[in-house]
Amino acid sequence: MVKFGTGGWRAIIADGFTKENIRLLTAGLCALMKKEGHSGSTVCLGYDRRFLSKESMFWAAEVLAGYGFHPYIINRSVPTPMVMFTVKRMGLPYGMAITASHNPAIYNGIKVFTKGGRDADQTVTRKIEAEIEKLRPEEIKSIPYAEALTSGIVREGYPFNEYIDSILDMVEIGMIKSARLRIAIDPMYGVSYNSLQTILMTCRCDVNVIHEQHDTLFGGRMPAPSEDALKLLANYVVDNRCHLGIATDGDADRLGVIDENGQYLHANTLLVLLYYYFLQYRSWRGPCVRNNSTTHLLDRVAADFGEECHEVPVGFKYVSAKMAETGAIIGGESSGGMAVKGHIPGKDGIYAAALLVEMLAVTGKSVSQLYREITQRYGMLYYEEISLQMTPQRKAELQKMVFEDGQLPNFVETVVKINREDGCKVYFEDGSWVICRFSGTEPLLRIAAEGNTQHQAKNYVQLWRSLLGL
Repeated sequence: MVKFGTGGWRAIIADGFTKENIRLLTAGLCALMKKEGHSGSTVCLGYDRRFLSKESMFWAAEVLAGYGFHPYIINRSVPTPMVMFTVKRMGLPYGMAITASHNPAIYNGIKVFTKGGRDADQTVTRKIEAEIEKLRPEEIKSIPYAEALTSGIVREGYPFNEYIDSILDMVEIGMIKSARLRIAIDPMYGVSYNSLQTILMTCRCDVNVIHEQHDTLFGGRMPAPSEDALKLLANYVVDNRCHLGIATDGDADRLGVIDENGQYLHANTLLVLLYYYFLQYRSWRGPCVRNNSTTHLLDRVAADFGEECHEVPVGFKYVSAKMAETGAIIGGESSGGMAVKGHIPGKDGIYAAALLVEMLAVTGKSVSQLYREITQRYGMLYYEEISLQMTPQRKAELQKMVFEDGQLPNFVETVVKINREDGCKVYFEDGSWVICRFSGTEPLLRIAAEGNTQHQAKNYVQLWRSLLGL
């Protein structure tokens, strides 16, 4: 069974992620493209460093060829944002990236992109699922990859230069060159190394790299740039007196950062830093977009400059859509994904990293100095989050409690609003909030809260855990 979540289709290798399901998904996409009038069109395919990613791309390409489409294959492992950029640059109706992003190494998956390089929204993914249900695995058409390549049905290429140049065109290269910054990179055994190093060295940064080798087990960790996972990078930054440490997740669409003091910066902090930098130092104007689990400090920054911060459900397709609708200059999630206007309409950890480096060069200030400037102006908000493993039975029980029976903890603070569009988010009179929702990509229950003190945020999380017996 192929079911899309908030970030594409993901499944455990050899369980749900199988050759048969990959072929089914691709055939479903082919059927949809034909209905939409895209018969015979080119479709871009790329892959990351995960186990079976390259082979899975070949299997998908064979099915595309079998249904009369022309796969354009990026012929080495690349960041997912490069696939999105290529879909946009070539004006293609669809693209696919074989990746499970930041999920554990036992997972793999497929992200589907639509015209302009956008994440396929729920309308598109439901249509693909509907087409898949009509298919029989034994009836799926395909042409062997080698045969399709020799006949010209499949083309291979490597749009590295075009992608890198597009980013360099949008950053202040001269300012970065003058700053002579020392940057440490941790690709987390993923695909960002070549791109990040090329951009930073072109800008004359001193670049040091750890964990650049290919390891399908990601060093035994999840390839997610969390605080625990970046302790080695933090030590490296301090020991080598770097101005910044940059880490990306497995497919390089998410970002993690260590400041000059070796402190981990939460994705909430990165979003606030960049939005404030654009408004205060670059004189950009425009709203921002965040999902429902991301800091409301963005709202304060936006209001101060006469702008608006828009809230959307979890899933970057919602962020991208709202950015396009409102003309927002930045959009992001507390999980580390962010998009900035003028590039691709989706997450790009490499572009975001280049902008953070530019921020240091243009302002002449360290990350910690800039964030202190922000909190002195807007105050502090304190964030707390937890993810809890769920069995299907337990998930069903809790879904009934929260979403059918509408049970809530006994909060002391005055509740001003409850939103059940994506999970259950409770907003309080003092500006604090808490959300309880099930992950769309993993068997997890996530609880996140933001308060005026750390104790308040932790208490919100604990109240939900107590109610749910977790």
